[in-house]
Amino acid sequence: MRVNTPLRCQSTLIDEPSTHVKTHTGVPRRQLLQGAAAFVAGAATPLLWAANPLKIGYVSPQSGPLASFGEADKWVIVQMRKALAGGLMVGGQRHAVEIVLKDSESKPARASEVALELIARDRVTLVLTAGTTETAGPVSQACEAAGVPCISSIAPWQALLSSRKGDPAKGFDWTYHMFWGMEDLFASFIFGWLNAPTNRRVGGLFPDDGVGRAWSDKRNGFPQPLAGVGFTLTNPGPYANGTLEFNAQIAAMKRDACDIVTGVMLPSDAHTFLTQARQQRFKPKIVSLGKALLLPATLEELGDLGDGLSTEVWWSPSHPFASSLTGQTARDLTSAYEADTQRQWTQPIGFAHALFEVAVDALKRTRSTAPAHVRDAVAATRMDSIVGPVQWNGTGRSRNISRTPLVLGQWVKGKRNRYDLRIVCNVAHQKIPVDGQLRLLA
Repeated sequence: MRVNTPLRCQSTLIDEPSTHVKTHTGVPRRQLLQGAAAFVAGAATPLLWAANPLKIGYVSPQSGPLASFGEADKWVIVQMRKALAGGLMVGGQRHAVEIVLKDSESKPARASEVALELIARDRVTLVLTAGTTETAGPVSQACEAAGVPCISSIAPWQALLSSRKGDPAKGFDWTYHMFWGMEDLFASFIFGWLNAPTNRRVGGLFPDDGVGRAWSDKRNGFPQPLAGVGFTLTNPGPYANGTLEFNAQIAAMKRDACDIVTGVMLPSDAHTFLTQARQQRFKPKIVSLGKALLLPATLEELGDLGDGLSTEVWWSPSHPFASSLTGQTARDLTSAYEADTQRQWTQPIGFAHALFEVAVDALKRTRSTAPAHVRDAVAATRMDSIVGPVQWNGTGRSRNISRTPLVLGQWVKGKRNRYDLRIVCNVAHQKIPVDGQLRLLA
């Protein structure tokens, strides 16, 4: 057990002889020492350190095809270790905090495996996870099965529930998610397209996976909201992730004269499609893709194909929120990241930081480190974070979902960076300022 220096001094004072001798104040030495001991003990009590550190597990893709979603996590964790260097008060004791990072390798099976390592070997108090459904889904499921509190992010909530075969009406007991949903994405895209001079014909690119099926679902996916505002959708059918040719999709979109292309793709697949579309002289006026166009590294790889592409924006320097842990604004955080790493900011920075904000807020409120107590504290969260308000209140489609704001952005040529992401439509969340207008592709 760690013991403060004042407690050691207290022991020395009490062991001294001649406690009946009066001091120069006229107070008996025994009484003076007892008072001093009581004062020191009282002052030291709030600073007592628990014997065991409090461990927070974090799982994200540090390698593999989704590694770009986790590229800023190590930087965020260094910042969190500094912020928590003085420990954390939980249940009347101050705990040293350890953060244990695990790599999902962009593989669902590996994500589940490392989650179990955190639970069984590292004995973490709480698990955090992010970096698309492929990581967040299996980690959340492992925690649910083991009865360990988990907070997840960076996966549309419908895709996460679908990957876990969850029932939104019932929810889960141990796992809580903070991110936007398909309804938010559809709204941001459609609101952005409505005022653009197009024929409102949309070509869809939907992979044969859980997210692709969610996007293309006729009842809960993109087709219904598109039809509701007068857009028509051409869906050439699902394709396999990693496909080497999109000839059938391009032919169908050219046949139907689609002015708009949308979908949810891996970055490598988006590169393949855009390259082949140019080669086959298919020139849509708007290309808005989910997942594939989120990160600056992807746009660098696209070269001149990237100019004018649009995507969802979950977080940016323009978001009017601040950290409950460090006091940094969104712009402060992105500036610090760029100064430290000499790399362009990425959207996952905000959500990685916010996961720790929520974790710390819950741990400060929990009665003890017992799993059920931590779980209950997470469920009772009501706070403002660097990505916006977070709360789980048992209402809406799932009691385990806290929705965060989403707007539409477009990549434009930058002065310092090859491309900068500008917010071009904020109809759904007008507190987030726009800094550009959606322009058609050349």
